[in-house]
Amino acid sequence: MVLYLVKGLMFVFLTGLGIVGNIFVLVKYMCLFRSTMKSTHLILIHLAFTNIITLLTGGMPRTISSLGLRNLIDVITCKILIYLNRVARGLSISTTSLLTVVQAITISPRSSRWGRLQPRSARHILPLLLFFGILNALISMNLPFYIKNINSLNTSQIIRSDNYCYFQSENWIIRWIFIVLMVLRDAVFQGVMGWASGYMVFLLHKHHQHVLYLQTSKLLYRTPPEMKAAQSVLLLMLCFLFFYWTNCFMALYVTFSLEKHFIEVSALEFVDLGYAILSPFVLIHRDGHLTKCYT
Repeated sequence: MVLYLVKGLMFVFLTGLGIVGNIFVLVKYMCLFRSTMKSTHLILIHLAFTNIITLLTGGMPRTISSLGLRNLIDVITCKILIYLNRVARGLSISTTSLLTVVQAITISPRSSRWGRLQPRSARHILPLLLFFGILNALISMNLPFYIKNINSLNTSQIIRSDNYCYFQSENWIIRWIFIVLMVLRDAVFQGVMGWASGYMVFLLHKHHQHVLYLQTSKLLYRTPPEMKAAQSVLLLMLCFLFFYWTNCFMALYVTFSLEKHFIEVSALEFVDLGYAILSPFVLIHRDGHLTKCYT
């Protein structure tokens, strides 16, 4: 009982911390976006909003469950929370991938073919964000049909539990179709993310060599803000990949374990929310102009 109380309090603290951090980033980038209208700022606004949804739909229910108040969440609430959480997780990888690509294009030389793809206005990004929303909503559309109230199920019918929501067995063909779609989505977006990141590393290396040459020549040179932003995006991408793959390996371990230990399951739940909690503080730390928006 004490362990569950401690777990619930930790979820309250970390979820609250993540929500506050993301709200801070959301408000600050909205402030910057009004004056600059940059595509990257719009994407970061969308990412912060997505993180807030992830924390509200993933962190708060687990807090309620850990504190022994799971009866407050009925079957309709379960359907909404699980569905929105799955869509938000899909939007997280989609938005992070888009951010990496746009930043790679932004720092590309104007004369290159990638430089010509740079969005002339943030409005060109809106259709992509809308497409990502529809795509992830469709990929997760099977979930609400298989979330049931525990009181209406036999023990043999429960195939998985999130402490507050329970999943009934579904048609294995439909299940594998949606699993394949999710894996394909993640593979495509991570492949694009990897290509864009590699390209940015190449451009940053060239920029570093240029700076060293100027320093050797005793010439002053100021690093463009685009290069600093690219470093921030790379750090954000590494943060995402760390939590994504840690979550995957831990989920596989817990799934195939004969016994579900409290510490292992709890660690998996915290890692599941790690990116949404940590990413705003990565941006706050890296982008000093965020603290100057109101000055």
